[in-house]
Amino acid sequence: MDAVSEIDSGERFGFGKNWSNFLKVLDEARIEQAEKSLRTMLEVETLKGLSLLDIGSGSGLFSLAARRLGATVHSFDFDPNSVACAIELKRRYFPNCEEWKIEQGSALDTDYLDALPEFDIVYSWGVLHHTGSMWDALQNASLKVKDNGGKLFISIYNDQGLFSRYWLIVKKIYNRLPNFLRNIFAFFVMFPREVASFMAYVLRGNPSGYFRSWTQYKKQRGMSRWHDIIDWVGGLPFEVAKPEQIFDFYYKKGFSLERLSTCAGGLGCNEYVFFKNSHDK
Repeated sequence: MDAVSEIDSGERFGFGKNWSNFLKVLDEARIEQAEKSLRTMLEVETLKGLSLLDIGSGSGLFSLAARRLGATVHSFDFDPNSVACAIELKRRYFPNCEEWKIEQGSALDTDYLDALPEFDIVYSWGVLHHTGSMWDALQNASLKVKDNGGKLFISIYNDQGLFSRYWLIVKKIYNRLPNFLRNIFAFFVMFPREVASFMAYVLRGNPSGYFRSWTQYKKQRGMSRWHDIIDWVGGLPFEVAKPEQIFDFYYKKGFSLERLSTCAGGLGCNEYVFFKNSHDK
């Protein structure tokens, strides 16, 4: 089944349509924050001379950021609307650029991946847990990293146990609702969390801080809080993993952990940067 059919059947969230809406609010400040997040996690100032594979490029923002930092970029996504987003950003910022290629493809399509070269950096943020076969996708991503120094930068949803099972039910409901009810449903699902967050600011004597957290959200990777909420509530397929599971999985494949940023055991993604040794174990 292709992406459009899965979306129409309610088995997959329309990530690409959400990212198309995000492009309406994309500005220079958000792009700069995306660049900053890449520099911070990869511990570099520039990507000049390096190649980067963006698996599940989504809005295309981080492919754009990598290209602006000097990388030769290959982007692909399963969702045709996401592919269109990356093409639109390339049209805006790098028209006719031969150092940025954009294609439709799947992290589970081994024939497609086998035709690609290995890359200095393989980047896949918040994607592989949405493929429907996360561990296969994690394996496939690792095969595209160059030996002896290549890096794998991924983020995977944190396993919260029963809470993760609850969110899976929420996501299934969201994707079976008529389109006109989905944003309303997302609002009411997240409303208790937002009230709790607001009250936490109030108890600290800083109620205005809650509203600033919304206006300043783009400082977190250049993203949009509302579009991330829709992505979170609707994001299906949905799988999770504990950090130690990811460590063990990649250690056995000859990778060493270079950098880690966790969501402190809560809702969201844990970020990992792995360094590939000279030979697979």
